[in-house]
Amino acid sequence: MTATAVPDFAKRLDQTAEDTEALLARLLADAALPDEIVRPKRLMDAMRYSSLGGGKRLRPFLVVESSAVFGVAREAALLAGAALECIHCYSLIHDDLPAMDNSDLRRGRPTLHKKTDDATAILAGDGLLTLAFDIITRDEIHQDQTVRLLLTRALARASGIGGMVGGQMLDLAGEGRFGDREPVDVARLQQMKTGALLRFGCVAGAILGQSSRQEYQALDDYGRALGEAFQIADDLLDVEGDAAALGKQTGQDAALGKTTFVTQLGIDGAKQRVRDLLGRADSALSMFGARGDVLRAAARFVADRKN
Repeated sequence: MTATAVPDFAKRLDQTAEDTEALLARLLADAALPDEIVRPKRLMDAMRYSSLGGGKRLRPFLVVESSAVFGVAREAALLAGAALECIHCYSLIHDDLPAMDNSDLRRGRPTLHKKTDDATAILAGDGLLTLAFDIITRDEIHQDQTVRLLLTRALARASGIGGMVGGQMLDLAGEGRFGDREPVDVARLQQMKTGALLRFGCVAGAILGQSSRQEYQALDDYGRALGEAFQIADDLLDVEGDAAALGKQTGQDAALGKTTFVTQLGIDGAKQRVRDLLGRADSALSMFGARGDVLRAAARFVADRKN
């Protein structure tokens, strides 16, 4: 099942990106909400700069399409996807900072700390992180408060100390930032740093759809395979990709001396690993039949992406 084998895959992806963009623009409006005092203009401008006008919105797409498997209302899924995208965008702001990856470009534009300053970038990231949990707890996501609680807890664990944030710490330790280089378990690191948010996007639909345990596990298995395939594709792009197409510098992993799937497996080995992971993703979705076709295509899209 390729992306092109689902006739409207590109249209569905683009529509979700468009809908997410519009929703984020509303959520990041200047007007203060009840219990807020004021939304500082410089902060809001910075948050919008890093959240609007770019990206494939893959993570919200996964929320929307995993939710569609269970017939969840698209509006609710988009709201949950917007919360996830806020977490993702905050992480990119902080990853780009001089204390982290020290990147100058993101999506073909100056990174936020280059556009503004470090303090504004840190606070914009903080603002997006906390806004995500404002969004994910809203009544519009699900009428059952237990479902909202489970969704919120899953997002916190995916983005926090045992997920994305912990993965970033392991990554820095592997670079030797805190003394001697620490041995890197690349698969575990990337399950946390990159894979955890992608995996959340896949299981969010099961939570919203109040799925069976077996259905949840199937989407969890799919999400794990997709997350690893995404990271290997990213590692390959850093070696083989075009900087103009990517909108950021290539060769950064080698410059930082990072251990990646490519350094461990070699280019051919990494490509074979992706093919194996696509097989795992297909197998995980087998119980859903045709309802899983878009998610199958999404896995191929992730593996074949050029930016």
